[in-house]
Amino acid sequence: MSLKAFHVVFVTVSILLTLVVSSWCFGNYRDGGSVRDLVGGIVSLLAGCGLAIYGKVFLKKFKNISYL
Repeated sequence: MSLKAFHVVFVTVSILLTLVVSSWCFGNYRDGGSVRDLVGGIVSLLAGCGLAIYGKVFLKKFKNISYL
């Protein structure tokens, strides 16, 4: 596995993790949690969006390098 392929997999897993944490925080807030849960959900969602943008820029920049 090349470094590019590993990087793409790592960023994808990180995005999925931020989405899971965000939904968990929002679920806690919905069930009577504190403002800290709401802030955690928002921050996690923003981090996921930032990672998605980073992944898109990374793929565009390294499009000439093979995945192998």
